[in-house]
Amino acid sequence: MLGLFKGFWRFIRPQSETGDIDIRVIEEKLGYRFKDRRCLIEALTHRSVLGELLPGEESITYERLEFLGDSVLALVTSEYLLTSFPRDDEGQLTKKKSLLVSKAVLARKAEEIGIKDHIILSENASRGGVAEQDSVLNAALEAVIGAIYLDGGLEAACRFIEELILDDIDEILEHRDHINYKSILQEWTQSKFRSYPSYRVRSTTGPEHDKIFLIEVRIGGKTVGRGRGKSKKDAEQMAAKEALHTMRKTH
Repeated sequence: MLGLFKGFWRFIRPQSETGDIDIRVIEEKLGYRFKDRRCLIEALTHRSVLGELLPGEESITYERLEFLGDSVLALVTSEYLLTSFPRDDEGQLTKKKSLLVSKAVLARKAEEIGIKDHIILSENASRGGVAEQDSVLNAALEAVIGAIYLDGGLEAACRFIEELILDDIDEILEHRDHINYKSILQEWTQSKFRSYPSYRVRSTTGPEHDKIFLIEVRIGGKTVGRGRGKSKKDAEQMAAKEALHTMRKTH
């Protein structure tokens, strides 16, 4: 495994003029001390570094740990919800879980923890603000969860998730703006029809700097919802929300 980390240390940003790396700083933010810090380095390494490796250097990035962390997060969150909401049925629990592990919520959590400042990027990606992207923040946080699980086991991962991700669950569930209607609709249609919804832009109105998108969502070739928004993302969410409302009435 050590050979795969050859060249990693060039990408660790120094914490001081003496060249000390910032591993201890991120460990303090995470509230977890790694026995094998290579797990943490892997969890923070974005694939952009692959383009800047020198001949003979090898590296691995956070994708594999992201895959693992996603599953660990789902398990811990599901058990937490099952215990915290004993009267909720499967549908209500699924809705809460979809919100709590949504990209928007996880990206915000990653920023609150301070993971953004420690993501290992290529120079070009760093200048391009890649660490600001929700998808990258979300992936890095899930990879960190995977790293903690591998390094310290399920108990350590569970403690991290409950203390730093599920710590304000009531507040998150109360603010409906975080609900990922697209994710909920996808899960619902997959379970009901074994298919996925598709989205397409029907029209755009307004000047270039202030466009309004009209998007429709279709299931099985049938339009089931429409939504408007100042971005395609917002319009898709509104379309999915309308589709859920409509489909639940008829199915």
